[in-house]
Amino acid sequence: MPVNILREIISSPDAPKVIGPYSQGVVSSGGRTLFTAGQIGIDPKSNELVGPSDVAQQTEQVFVNLAAVLKAAGMGFDQVVRCGIYLVNLSDIGIVNRIYEQFFKVDPPARTTIQVAALPKGALVEIDVIAVEP
Repeated sequence: MPVNILREIISSPDAPKVIGPYSQGVVSSGGRTLFTAGQIGIDPKSNELVGPSDVAQQTEQVFVNLAAVLKAAGMGFDQVVRCGIYLVNLSDIGIVNRIYEQFFKVDPPARTTIQVAALPKGALVEIDVIAVEP
């Protein structure tokens, strides 16, 4: 017998519109768990990539976008339990880490960092998170 899993689709007007077949976030039933879509450094007002060659500027915008999706779900960075980081150039990890540490100061979430060949819209970094409501 199939199990019905309730899913709440999360969408924030303060984060960029999705550019493909995915949601900004999904909260699953059975204890609210939010799975965000990967965010790149798109400014939701202009729908343009910020700092096309600046991984720091893009990373900062990624965290602004993630904050908007978390807020739309009634959550915050303190509830993030896992983070996935995708970089076009793994040597940018030091820059990304400096910005990352501003959002996860104590007990940072589990994390995976992967170098990829390319990202949508020519982005240099993409980040997704999983957050759990207590």
